Amino acid sequence: MWINRDISQFIQDEHNFIQVLIGPRQCGKSSLFYKLARDFVEINLDDYSVREAIAKDPVTFLSQFDGRKVLIDEAQLVPEVFSAIKLKVDKLKRQNVKRETVFRLTGSNQILLDKNVKESLAGRASFYELNTLSVSEIKAAYESTILDIIFKGGWPELYVDTTIPVNRYLDDYLGTYVEKDIVISAGVQRKSEFIKFIKLLAGRVGHLVNYSNLANEVGVSSEAIKGWMSLLEQMKVIFLAQPYFSNLSKRLTKSPKVFFLDTAIACRLQGHLKSEPLMASPFIGNLFESLVCAEIYKVKINHLKNWNIYHWRSRDGEEIDFFIELEGNKKLFLEVNVNRQSIKTHTDYSEVKKVFKNNVPDRYICHMHGDSVMGQYVPISCLAQFLLEY
Repeated sequence: MWINRDISQFIQDEHNFIQVLIGPRQCGKSSLFYKLARDFVEINLDDYSVREAIAKDPVTFLSQFDGRKVLIDEAQLVPEVFSAIKLKVDKLKRQNVKRETVFRLTGSNQILLDKNVKESLAGRASFYELNTLSVSEIKAAYESTILDIIFKGGWPELYVDTTIPVNRYLDDYLGTYVEKDIVISAGVQRKSEFIKFIKLLAGRVGHLVNYSNLANEVGVSSEAIKGWMSLLEQMKVIFLAQPYFSNLSKRLTKSPKVFFLDTAIACRLQGHLKSEPLMASPFIGNLFESLVCAEIYKVKINHLKNWNIYHWRSRDGEEIDFFIELEGNKKLFLEVNVNRQSIKTHTDYSEVKKVFKNNVPDRYICHMHGDSVMGQYVPISCLAQFLLEY
């Protein structure tokens, strides 16, 4: 069964000569491109012989596909191909050929793509980001509980084929993409320390980042921790919710909060084996908060929205999980609770009043259960639609 991706229409409606879809391995990039148009010749650069042929003479290799549309999977593996694509597209422009997409490229390594693709194809390509499935995409296709989604994450294969062992799938993913691809491409020298760092980070999901504390536990410098944190963020494994800062208040914290963009990775690194016991786990609140953060982020990238996602915390202990700046100068606070429950009104917070004066944004509570918005209570199954319509 095909799971519809929210970004599909935006890709179909755009006709630049080159389209580049960036995102983690196995999140569905090449499958999405193939679903949108099957008249593309697919070239998979995971094949070593193909990589070798392109690297040796990319212009000659691509010439065999003249007059046909080409999909290159994991394009960052052979950076030599980008100059050849550039030459072909520039030739089409000189010939005043009707503008349509003739090259589609996917890439899972943001670091290598940034080094090669964006510089080579600047002004010639449209770039899109894809991550694993959002809650709204999953719920539109399958009857899944939120607890299952936290445990399985948004990996399409785990929903299409329910016979795949979840833990084995995630172990393989961590072993290939996180422990090998990321480590090798970034030139990480201390692999064992890096892996220990990721596991510690999973245990701190939803917490303020303390670089020196992590450095002491891992046994590396704070600068190394900052570099690794930036690396995981660049590779779309984690999201750092930056603190909202205003010149009107000097008492707002300046430390970011860390979230995993797919909760299954955090669950596996924490050692969870099944979804059911998660509800009694002391991590459930932070894992659910991470799911909410990932949902906001995925809705943002899937619908090409220019949103800003912050967290809010003052030195006096005034805390609101997320402060979101939407388009059209719309702003809202979002509190996260596993269960629907009342919380203290934010209009009493001194720093909130100081920063926003008489225009304090509304505050909503996102909770785990339910399928309809009721007043200020928004179940996560409705969060995407709620934000898009706010």
